[in-house]
Amino acid sequence: MHLGKSIATVGGLTSVSRIFGLLREMLMSHFLAASVVADAFIVAFKFPNFFRRFFAEGAFNAAFVPEFAGVLASTNKKNANELANQVFSWLVLVLSTFVILVVIFTPSIIHLIAPGFCSTPDRLQYAIEFTRITFPYILFISLAALLSGILNSLDRFAAAAATPVLLNIFMIGAFLIAVEDRGFYLCVSVILAGIVQFLWLYFVTMRNGFVLRLQKPVLSPSVLKILKLMVPGAIGAGVMQINIFIDMILASTLQTGSLSYLYYADRLNQLPLSIFGIAIGTVLLPSLSKSLRAGQLEEAANLQEKALLLGLRLSIPSALGLIVLSYPIIDLIYGHGDFSIVHVEATAPALAAFAVGLPAYTLSKVFTTSFFAKQNTKTPLKIGMITVCCNLGLNLLLIGPYQHVGMALATGLAAWIQAGFLAWKLSQKAIIHLSRAFFLDLVSVILSGVCMAGVVHHLQLQVQTPGSLIKEAIYVVGLVGIGIATYGIIYKLCLEVATRYKKTGKNAG
Repeated sequence: MHLGKSIATVGGLTSVSRIFGLLREMLMSHFLAASVVADAFIVAFKFPNFFRRFFAEGAFNAAFVPEFAGVLASTNKKNANELANQVFSWLVLVLSTFVILVVIFTPSIIHLIAPGFCSTPDRLQYAIEFTRITFPYILFISLAALLSGILNSLDRFAAAAATPVLLNIFMIGAFLIAVEDRGFYLCVSVILAGIVQFLWLYFVTMRNGFVLRLQKPVLSPSVLKILKLMVPGAIGAGVMQINIFIDMILASTLQTGSLSYLYYADRLNQLPLSIFGIAIGTVLLPSLSKSLRAGQLEEAANLQEKALLLGLRLSIPSALGLIVLSYPIIDLIYGHGDFSIVHVEATAPALAAFAVGLPAYTLSKVFTTSFFAKQNTKTPLKIGMITVCCNLGLNLLLIGPYQHVGMALATGLAAWIQAGFLAWKLSQKAIIHLSRAFFLDLVSVILSGVCMAGVVHHLQLQVQTPGSLIKEAIYVVGLVGIGIATYGIIYKLCLEVATRYKKTGKNAG
């Protein structure tokens, strides 16, 4: 399997989804800005998505995909289909029960996850109403994640990668259709999108020869193994989401709008991460699992190094670009409608703070995938617990002087702590081996990124921001284009120097 081609497929389709997602956020900022309704919807939307990292893409995929891919590679399609049926039946039973309980006890839950809303009754009431509508989304998106895991194990990445587009289309439709009560229509669009996402992937999976049916749930050895791996993997895979969840709890105690500022900034920060960070992890897990199961250790090592290098080549310049261009990007994308200049000035530094951790998120995605491919979920669990504690401590330290911006910075710094611990443990357990060429390339990436950031920052100081929206778009796109060109040219020069250095070293030897 061609790793680069598969990552490009997933990344390309994710880019399409993120473009629609960007349009969705622009409409949200235009109509809702940083209002009471916006804060309440963000809580209602983030709550099921928080559990999505456990029951869906995060811990579940980390436990299910290696086991399913292993059964598929070592036995036959029939046994793999039976395993999928068992897991499907358990997910329906457990998640249906979970959804019912959450809907019943929503008022008490909102008091716990957004304690600051108690001081603003309108936000509290909206959050309760909205959460009861959106929470069943976790059932359908988790079942969709099971189907995605099956397709990814078959090296069929396109359908699953395209699925998030449906959510964005439904939410955009809600903004365009609704004249009033936009928050209500937005919540309804979330649950409808979840149903359609599940049905779409069910059809595609069936076309690929796997038909999932409800049956009496049985705790077979394979299911028990998945559960055993999934429980510790839940924290290990979802550390970033846990940290953001902590941010949500603390931000609810700040002034109205703080949750919205963090949400809008995080959505832009997630754009490059989703395009290449998640794409790399999605493709790497089944490929690495198959290589390790087959005893192809050299191929597994090459896959890890290629994934790391590709992620850093993209994430380091992206992070520096978001930091340097945070204000003009926020102003261009969100600075219209009810989203005032005050909102822009509050959101831009939060984006820069989140971006500090962008390369670390990408590193952690590859590192945790390497552990999960070896079916080791305990080590990411322990590191995840340390990271969550560090994030909480940094939040409490920075929230006083820097408010919501300090919370965003705490999340970014905690990501580096997680990446550092994961790298240390991987090297200790000899799970990953990096060549000298990798480090030479990394130095080239860092130098090129720093030069790019310097050039773009200098140009910002020289050119005044235009007034009209069209001129502002040309201005921002122009700066981004110059940044990309600068990075590409300097990176190529650095690689040529590194190549000559290696040849000189060989000749001298």
